[in-house]
Amino acid sequence: MSYLTAMSFRRISILTAVALLALTISVARAQAGGTISDFTLKTAANSDVALKSYAGNKAVVVVFLNPACAFSRLYQERLASLSSAYRGRGVQFLFINVPINLDAPGTAAPGEVELPTLSDASQQVAGLLGITKTAEAVVLEPTSGGFAIRYRGAIDDNPQVASSVQQAYLKQVLDNVLAGRPAGVADKRAAGCLIKR
Repeated sequence: MSYLTAMSFRRISILTAVALLALTISVARAQAGGTISDFTLKTAANSDVALKSYAGNKAVVVVFLNPACAFSRLYQERLASLSSAYRGRGVQFLFINVPINLDAPGTAAPGEVELPTLSDASQQVAGLLGITKTAEAVVLEPTSGGFAIRYRGAIDDNPQVASSVQQAYLKQVLDNVLAGRPAGVADKRAAGCLIKR
């Protein structure tokens, strides 16, 4: 191998490492501790829902779902219960239906809870928040500069059996944020279906 070829490979390796580092830093900023200013989603009736319209709330929970994903369906009832329990405490839940790497049609089974979902057709919000799976949640707290990301990740530690949950991460974070305490946990890896990019 010539000296010039070796230098070219070295240069490509360095550029690749720099690009990966930049990507890692940008995703890390989108995780807990980062701040976002705004984003807009669409309702089923094609009207806009802007994050900034919830600046008066104590917290906003953004949850990424897809009815074709078994993990999303397993969390439907728990999420509906959390949304209902925290609504009166100033917490707004936004459920976003995102595409996943499955071809199955996404419909709820008879008797399953159906959550009111918004769409993120360009996947701007999933990318902005560094979300990769359904069901995954992000807790945002309004601040003077936008919305601070307090948590990103799993809803709890047992997606399959609600009665066997030991750690209810999302609930713990919301209780801490509402009490003016640090989130307690900043990031927990979610189990779920990969979002299609």
